[in-house]
Amino acid sequence: MTFVVIENCIKCKYTDCVEVCPVDCFHEGPNFLAIDPDECIDCTLCEPECPAKAIVAEDDLPPEQAHFLKLNKDLARQWPVITEKKDAPPDAAEWDGKPNKLPLLEK
Repeated sequence: MTFVVIENCIKCKYTDCVEVCPVDCFHEGPNFLAIDPDECIDCTLCEPECPAKAIVAEDDLPPEQAHFLKLNKDLARQWPVITEKKDAPPDAAEWDGKPNKLPLLEK
């Protein structure tokens, strides 16, 4: 099993999760983070660190977010690894919890 970054990360992109990852499986895009499912060791450390609650276990993925498993895998292959926490975007709190953000994902 792996953990998956879901839609609520889009435009929030808090990076609290990357500092606790023991295998550096997070990858950074312009306004989203992705977890490489081949690198994730299911340690559970990242999930409680996300202020936006945008990381879930693969087994707990809501059906409407299931496509994020493949999206994480695909984007992790394109984007660089991130291992250090960065400041969140200035408007991150405004985006937290907003629905239907997938069209805003920058690849």
